[in-house]
Amino acid sequence: MRLSALRVLGVDPGLTRCGLGAVEGRPGAPLSLVAVGVVRTPPDDDIGPRLVAIEAGIERWLDEVRPDAVAVERVFAQHNVRTVMGTAQAAAVAIVCAARRGLPVALHTPSEVKAAITGNGNADKKQVGAMVTRLLRLDAMPRPADAADALALAICHVWRGGVQNRLTEALAQARSGRTVQPGTGQSGAGQLGAGRPGAGRSRGAQR
Repeated sequence: MRLSALRVLGVDPGLTRCGLGAVEGRPGAPLSLVAVGVVRTPPDDDIGPRLVAIEAGIERWLDEVRPDAVAVERVFAQHNVRTVMGTAQAAAVAIVCAARRGLPVALHTPSEVKAAITGNGNADKKQVGAMVTRLLRLDAMPRPADAADALALAICHVWRGGVQNRLTEALAQARSGRTVQPGTGQSGAGQLGAGRPGAGRSRGAQR
């Protein structure tokens, strides 16, 4: 059985810059860029308004990109406690936004993503960005690095989590007596500005 294409929104969480990137594809087939960009918040603002702004930005992305699943970077403890707390808070917002819509959410570690994209779990950001550019056949590396990291998360999930998600969905629908309907969404490509999916050059009709 040939799996239908999976559209995944990757989220590289952060308070100042929350990277967002969506790709569509299936294991063993070429990937397509849907959209990429960041949601930004002023570092001098209070934490509450910043998290509200991130939530609003992610909700806009979910409305316009309409992913089948969301992949969020799993947060690990760092020496800078303030930084890791902000990252964890932004990650929680992304998880809540996806769960509210009933979307599957996957957490991938940085080393897992690096290994999936480059074959090296210790690859640096430049190596990850270069492979993302190559895999998505882009003219230039996505900037800032948060955006490239979000795309890497999405690609990792298409390759590592996509098959399992489809099988889980098929089994759940079979148990409920429903027929599995393959997705028919077409992919498009766009560059984001100000935290919104852009309407740049298109590879096909958006869903």
